[in-house]
Amino acid sequence: MFQQGSCRNFSFYKVLDTAIEYLKGIGPLRSELLKKELGVFTFRDLLHHYPFRYIDRTKFHTIKGIADESTPVQLKGVIESIQMIGERQSKRLVAQFKDATGIIELVWFKGHNWMAQKIKIGEVYIVYGKPTLFKNRFNLAHPEIDSLFEYEQSQPSAFQPVYHSTEKLRVKGLDSTGIRKLLKHLFTQINHNHITENLSEDLRSDFKLIHKFAALHQIHFPDSSSNFKAAEFRLKFEELFYVQLRLLKLNLVRTNTIKGFVFSKVGKLFNDFYTHALPFELTNAQKRVIKEIRTDVGSGKQMSRLVQGDVGSGKTLVALMSMLLAVDNGFQACMMAPTEILAQQHFQTFKELLGMLPINVELLTGSSTTKERRRILAGIASGEIEILIGTHALIEDKVIFKNLGFVVIDEQHRFGVEQRSKLSRKNTQPPHVLIMTATPIPRTLAMTLYGDLDTSIIDELPPGRKPIKTMHFMESQRLRLFGFMKEQIALGRQVYVVYPLIQESEKMDYQNLQEGYDNLAVEFPIPKFQISIVHGKLPNEQKEFEMQRFIKGETQIMVATTVIEVGVNIPNASVMVIESAERFGLSQLHQLRGRVGRGAEQSYCILMTGYKLGQDSRTRMETMVRTNDGFEISEVDLKLRGPGDIEGTQQSGVVDLKLADLARDGQILQMARNAAKQILEEDPELNSITHAPLKNQLHEIYKNRPDWSKVG
Repeated sequence: MFQQGSCRNFSFYKVLDTAIEYLKGIGPLRSELLKKELGVFTFRDLLHHYPFRYIDRTKFHTIKGIADESTPVQLKGVIESIQMIGERQSKRLVAQFKDATGIIELVWFKGHNWMAQKIKIGEVYIVYGKPTLFKNRFNLAHPEIDSLFEYEQSQPSAFQPVYHSTEKLRVKGLDSTGIRKLLKHLFTQINHNHITENLSEDLRSDFKLIHKFAALHQIHFPDSSSNFKAAEFRLKFEELFYVQLRLLKLNLVRTNTIKGFVFSKVGKLFNDFYTHALPFELTNAQKRVIKEIRTDVGSGKQMSRLVQGDVGSGKTLVALMSMLLAVDNGFQACMMAPTEILAQQHFQTFKELLGMLPINVELLTGSSTTKERRRILAGIASGEIEILIGTHALIEDKVIFKNLGFVVIDEQHRFGVEQRSKLSRKNTQPPHVLIMTATPIPRTLAMTLYGDLDTSIIDELPPGRKPIKTMHFMESQRLRLFGFMKEQIALGRQVYVVYPLIQESEKMDYQNLQEGYDNLAVEFPIPKFQISIVHGKLPNEQKEFEMQRFIKGETQIMVATTVIEVGVNIPNASVMVIESAERFGLSQLHQLRGRVGRGAEQSYCILMTGYKLGQDSRTRMETMVRTNDGFEISEVDLKLRGPGDIEGTQQSGVVDLKLADLARDGQILQMARNAAKQILEEDPELNSITHAPLKNQLHEIYKNRPDWSKVG
């Protein structure tokens, strides 16, 4: 029987599944904190709590030599005094720390009692932390601190790992140093026999990957730069490989086992629309994507296709023509949009484009009246309604189609995968699914988020569209901005002015929408000018009223928040002014810019910012001015923000990578995907003895996750 505190006889016990409280130095209290704060429940979890950086603990600085706040320093000296200062919220522990060159204060705002007991006056300590300048004097807040004995026992390294911790853990001695000690204990109790090698010998040979145990040991305690790089490459490759192996396997399951409705003909509706109602010649990119969709829906396999296209590239037209294919073949089609504004706009666009064609299109949203809803529900159940456009209302249980064959999901990142799956269950056999996004996705992110889908890219704008000119103005250029707006309005154009905030925030020194509206009303007075105002807190009726005034040209300026980010299509609006543009991410700036440039006239986007810009904000402004290419913009955005912050990726459940970085590890990702693809081509079910470790690991990683293989 396995005993607490003992790890000697492991022959019939999976050591890495041992509960974390059984590791030396933890116990019940610390184990509960590790579970709650870091999600560390077992030895395995601790082993995969990787360092986020490494520091050189063999080098020392002097107090006198501290020059700025940018670089952490390591000091050796003596605690001269300890004092508790302040009361309640302002209470802090302050220690005077001295070396041969001067004195610096060490400050703790939390965990005072534990720290006061740990440090002793007159003893030599090694402290490590980032200097802070306060009242022209440097101090170290919450530094790591070890006695000279502890420091020497820890075998200081040029690659000392630093781990994420939390304030609650630090109070209990589990700061980065404490976690490092736990991992040292763990490695005394495990060896390579306890680590299952989960990559095949062929893979390790082909890519020169070191053994899993060696990689884990070297990632935590590297003894050289070359060994660290080998460990990092092995573990990053492994993470990305299994993500790709799963996605490609899901794709195989879908294409090989899930039957799709066969759209065998290109019928009268499609041909009449193409011949008589098409508003302009399709671009080559649109033709290519429609051809890919036609091939998919005629194959007998279920289609799940992602269509990426920049703002204004004509995705909606591609979606409509694909839906006509469904109706021609006796099926119903639907389109789900994330907002009522966008759903209403799609509905109006479809009605205008379809003109006199004999096809029944309806709109279902949360604002639909009870009478309308009753009529629409009856119409789709009977099959009378052939195309239904709507919001989340489409996935309600009461919405029952007679024969749904084609689903379009617009701006898919606004929906959770479970919400999307409900649409796919609206028929006994899953309908074809077309996913559209106007938010260009970086290549590495697309391979990871949507690696199980077939992908199409619309990389051309319709004829007659001119590239939007983007300019960056500072506050001193506001009069120039007003003059430019008046020039454009005199030419008969309309202007958007977008603000990041609705009400003034005490903490943020940014112009807000209401103040901006008041200022514009002075500069653009009634009756010569008319201004609309739209934001998320307005009642829907008022919002719609103001939108319609702008659409009809009754107002020349629309002051708005980001409710107009997606879906508003007003060809006469040729100027987009984005106030406090530094407050917006690149993707959002690009989306907002895409609201203009819809007509044949030259359009403009003006980014207004304050004078003080951080490096990231400056990069965003420079990128927007330099390029209109959404894919280039998305790559810069990924590098600035990381995958976890890109809109929609957190909900996917696949960007929970512990070590690999999609912004920097694109080459490793491509290698991993190619390797996974080759293996599945040779052995789709991973049934060979060689691939047994891969099959077992794949099952282990994803056993508790839902299978969305039938969902777009």
